[in-house]
Amino acid sequence: MGTSTIIDILLKENNGIVRTADAVHAGISRTTLGTLVKRGKLERIAQGQYIRPDNMPDELHVLQQRSDKIIFSHETALFLHDMAERTPPMHSLTIPSTNKLSPILSDGCKVYYVKPALYGLGRCTLTSKMGNEVVAYDPERTICDILRSRSRIDGQVFAEAMKSYAARKGRNWNNLRNYADAFHITKLLRQYLEVLT
Repeated sequence: MGTSTIIDILLKENNGIVRTADAVHAGISRTTLGTLVKRGKLERIAQGQYIRPDNMPDELHVLQQRSDKIIFSHETALFLHDMAERTPPMHSLTIPSTNKLSPILSDGCKVYYVKPALYGLGRCTLTSKMGNEVVAYDPERTICDILRSRSRIDGQVFAEAMKSYAARKGRNWNNLRNYADAFHITKLLRQYLEVLT
């Protein structure tokens, strides 16, 4: 099997991205990847990640591929849940407070740290706008997150998110209460919801 065929298989298996580790495992050297970049056959989009030059990368999918600790949260989760009107200028993500992201990975992102016991609360899998699966928080956890971080959230985005959740079909009030209890923001949540409902 030729290099081009292997690259095509790897691109198909990983939603348009070739990872260095996968390429090496399939028998393509790092030098060959570099040569493919120089010839314009591949484009390096991040350390250890390549795409075809005519492909537009899914930024969320690319970030997710670089660390299994990333959970999209706050403004990015609002966008994924259609609770925000515009794409956030920076992606928001949460990781456990016991971990740190490299500066290369966190550059251009809003990074939030949370206690490991609360990290997985409300975790779900969603489909990005470009059709790839990504890990984010559910709407109820997202509402709790933006309440807790309201000083770091644009006022218009915050108000829009609260209104959107109050009008949302399929709200899970039990989860919202449970998450608010876990984060000790029950009273604060009640104050905001009383204004909206």
